[in-house]
Amino acid sequence: MNWRAWFAAAAVPAVLAGSPAAAPAADISHITDYSIRLAGFPVATASFRSAFDGRRYTISGRMDSAGLAEILSSTHGTTSVSGTLADGKLRATNYSMSYRSGKRARAIDVAFRNGDVVRASVRPERKRQPENWVPVKASDMRSVLDPISGLIIPASTKVCPKTLPIFDGESRMDIKLFDKGTRPFSTRGFEGEVKVCGVRFVPRAGYRKGRKDVEYLRKLASMEIWFAKAEAVDMYAPVFVRIPTALGPVTVSATRFGG
Repeated sequence: MNWRAWFAAAAVPAVLAGSPAAAPAADISHITDYSIRLAGFPVATASFRSAFDGRRYTISGRMDSAGLAEILSSTHGTTSVSGTLADGKLRATNYSMSYRSGKRARAIDVAFRNGDVVRASVRPERKRQPENWVPVKASDMRSVLDPISGLIIPASTKVCPKTLPIFDGESRMDIKLFDKGTRPFSTRGFEGEVKVCGVRFVPRAGYRKGRKDVEYLRKLASMEIWFAKAEAVDMYAPVFVRIPTALGPVTVSATRFGG
């Protein structure tokens, strides 16, 4: 797995899940759009739909490569999560992700119960684990969050500092958020102050130990996620992500926030 690509891709659906979480007392559907850039150049677009029906929620979306990235290697992916809204928190029951990049394709499905993983599958399966592979143990799949719901944070708690235990169906990692103050942010549907969190990436299991891209992210201290408050549900959700790379920063920016 390309961990730089994973982090960007995982952040995208979480970002896209943001303010569409409108009042859960009624059937509500929202669409949000995002732009993904590398060194300022567009490399992908994404569109997500969030629906709330009473105490249940579903979030589904699609991401497609764009610009030069589409010419070099066409990539298309979909993701979805469903679960319940309890105590102001999104608790997933099912999470899935699939993508195709050139000739490569992968599909992931995860089922949760009360925060614990009860079933996970990856297709195609790895034929053989490398010697430096850190396996995922049963204890690694307890009290975890999916990559989408994990970054929707109730306003009743601190946005950062916070540690998010993420399991994406194959890999287990901690996303550690630390406070970096506030900044102004505006996009279609939102204008105001956002909370800025620095990000530290801590791999736990389901990765190759010593791999360069994993080590790069593990040592990186300049990643950021900006959170805006979705007033309708009193929650914070990301509207901007920045990940420095050797080719320039990867940015994920909301072009519409809130339907």
